[in-house]
Amino acid sequence: MHAGATVTATPRHVSPMKSTAPVGRSPLGSGRTRAAAAAPTITNAPPSIATAANNTSAHIANLERLLKRPSPPPNPPPPPLHHVERREEEDAHRGSERRGGFHVNGLNLSGIVPTTKNVEDMSPRTLGMIQRLITGTPRPSPRSGIARRWRDLHGAKDWSGLLEPLDQDLRREIIRYGEFVQVAYHAFHSDAAKRPSDPRHVALPDRSYRVTRGLYATSSIEAPRWVDGMAPWMRQRSSWIGFVAVCDSDREIQRMGRRDIVIALRGTATALEWAENFRANLVSVSENSADGGKVEASGEPKVECGFWSLFTTGSKRAPSLCDMVVEEVQRLMKVYKGEQLSITVTGHSLGAALAVLVADELRVRSGGPDAPPVAVFSFGGPHVGNRAFAERVRTRGVKVLRVVNERDVITKVPGVFAGQQKVAEEEREREKEKEEDSRREVIRQRWRRAAAEGKRVRLTDRWWDTVERAMRAWGYAHVGSELRVDSRQSPYLKPDADPGCCHDLEAYLHLVDGFLSSTCPFRANAKRSIAKLVTQQGSNIKKHYTSNALAALGMEHAASLDAALRDSCNGCLPSPSSS
Repeated sequence: MHAGATVTATPRHVSPMKSTAPVGRSPLGSGRTRAAAAAPTITNAPPSIATAANNTSAHIANLERLLKRPSPPPNPPPPPLHHVERREEEDAHRGSERRGGFHVNGLNLSGIVPTTKNVEDMSPRTLGMIQRLITGTPRPSPRSGIARRWRDLHGAKDWSGLLEPLDQDLRREIIRYGEFVQVAYHAFHSDAAKRPSDPRHVALPDRSYRVTRGLYATSSIEAPRWVDGMAPWMRQRSSWIGFVAVCDSDREIQRMGRRDIVIALRGTATALEWAENFRANLVSVSENSADGGKVEASGEPKVECGFWSLFTTGSKRAPSLCDMVVEEVQRLMKVYKGEQLSITVTGHSLGAALAVLVADELRVRSGGPDAPPVAVFSFGGPHVGNRAFAERVRTRGVKVLRVVNERDVITKVPGVFAGQQKVAEEEREREKEKEEDSRREVIRQRWRRAAAEGKRVRLTDRWWDTVERAMRAWGYAHVGSELRVDSRQSPYLKPDADPGCCHDLEAYLHLVDGFLSSTCPFRANAKRSIAKLVTQQGSNIKKHYTSNALAALGMEHAASLDAALRDSCNGCLPSPSSS
């Protein structure tokens, strides 16, 4: 049929003509023609059919004018990615164009979906979530390449110059490891009564990692009779406490510059774990350690009795946490022999204390000339041991970064003589140690002169020496470097947030995401969503943000439920292990 011909037909037969008008492109789909936009030529057609065709054309034209709204200004360019990531992203984009792409990608929703909204009105991540749901292309990782500086981020120089102000890559790494601990909480609470022999599903947020083994901690004490009315998992001796995972993605390995082995440990959850927490007396670990019981020059290393019990006690159902971790890490080191490895131990609350013990043991039993570096990222961790133990951890080369909330009381216990030394605050601590060494040397010289001259030793010298020995033997001391945040700096949390909120893991990640430095306010471009914080700590969120955030997330009904829950709790503290 020729383009210029005209078809004459009966009223029952309509034959539309191909128009010679230029074919336009529809905004509803990139790469698709819009032949229907041009009105068909109809000859000898009834008036009703012609009118219907004209109405259809007018409707399409109106729809076009409705959708053709002014486009928003172009987004700022993304941060520079590693060259491998950029090349893979371009290849994926070209591949999607060759396949035609997902049709929704061609939608111009700038005039329908708002691009900006005040922080008081909605979560910063909600709009991005909507955009990811309606697009078909894979979302590239927002993390930049750290292959050249991963050792510094892993604590090779005790994070010197990275904490004040907080380095952006280090912030991402801290939050990423904290999310591993959140997975450990969720995996336990999803089915807490499972036995060690039963398989347990662990859904990692970072799919580049693969879980290789679940970990169990066993209490050395029996459950008292008064807990018989509790759930079975509350009084069982062996409980699932975490997992070992290894990075299994070639792209992520290239981005990080090494293959990372992660040990994630949750906090207190069962009744027996709470009972172990209150066994605050210090016990010696020198005769049990793998270095043959060597006593440090600063004194005998000791740790909290309850932590050590959960770390070293085994049962018929499961070996000790110490043996499980060492066995699995040694197995992974053999599997990936010859590759650049790193070992990262992360935990919250009780898990933070156990993480230090795990790292200290791994450094000795998995050590050697080619041993991978071991680092700890802990959140809300209590004191673990005395000053001699802290110095032993430091001399063995274990790097510890403690994230501490100024308002968290858990970070100040246990121990009456809890020395607040931050062993890896190198400048101040070394100055203090030099002064103490010089003072002790002066006392020793006095004793030698007094003994040579047959005189009695001064009483004050004896008193100071006794106090110093007691502090070293029985006083607790912190281990490692410290990143100190403050919940009062958050624009979302109430200044008088309760102790449960100040110790909550999600609150810690929220504070790290907004931390710039100790002298700067909460950063305005914090990217972590507050949705989870609102649902878990609604009573500690400022009322304005609670109501607006719930409304923006489509959870208006949860606001009334949250108020009713606060009234029914009568001031009870939310569980710090909620997830």
